[in-house]
Amino acid sequence: MARLNIFTGRESARIRESDAVAVIGLGRFGQSLALELMASGIDVLGIDGEQQVVQSLDGRLTYVVMADATQEDVLRQLSIPEFNRVVVAIGQDVGASILTISLLLRFGVPQIWAEAVSEAHGTVLRQLGVQHVIFPEKDMGRRVAHLVQGSMLDYIPLGGDFAVVETSPRQFLAGSTIHGAEVRRRYGVVIVALRKSDGEWKFAEPDIVLEEGDELLVAGPTGKAEAFSRL
Repeated sequence: MARLNIFTGRESARIRESDAVAVIGLGRFGQSLALELMASGIDVLGIDGEQQVVQSLDGRLTYVVMADATQEDVLRQLSIPEFNRVVVAIGQDVGASILTISLLLRFGVPQIWAEAVSEAHGTVLRQLGVQHVIFPEKDMGRRVAHLVQGSMLDYIPLGGDFAVVETSPRQFLAGSTIHGAEVRRRYGVVIVALRKSDGEWKFAEPDIVLEEGDELLVAGPTGKAEAFSRL
């Protein structure tokens, strides 16, 4: 387990070169995000104030330290000003979240993502200048609600009343080509990709024949995409 210390010049250079990500706050959301980044081959510095949490991630993140992220000297010792991307996943302690983000903004960190636990929290973060405000529980609740009410296999909101849904083709489309199905004209959505039962995802070429058992990625206005999945 890494101890709090000042990174060497070589390590700071590696952080800049690898475009590593610092994740401050290793609760459920922070841990999940940090481990997914690691799985994608991205170096991660994880910071949390709980020793048990830090110990549980020892060896699973590039660096993991127990530290108070609300202290400017601590963040400087951890070379946080060298990071281009920092995620603040301090959800429950709003005061610590705001103080930490204020320090990151003072450092001039280019990209900051921050977890918010309420609309008020999110409003304050935006007023501070955070461009990427995340509502993990709220967003997941919305996503699951959309999945429950329809026959979608997955649902990805894109903002601006637009979404991508994963669904199976309706039986009445089986045997038609993607071009012949005319789903954009008839239903206001576009098939952007599909996967056959024995294959991988591929772009939706016009001459591909739709079959029962295929899976489709359909994009369009949220209401129309949901309606298509329920046909």
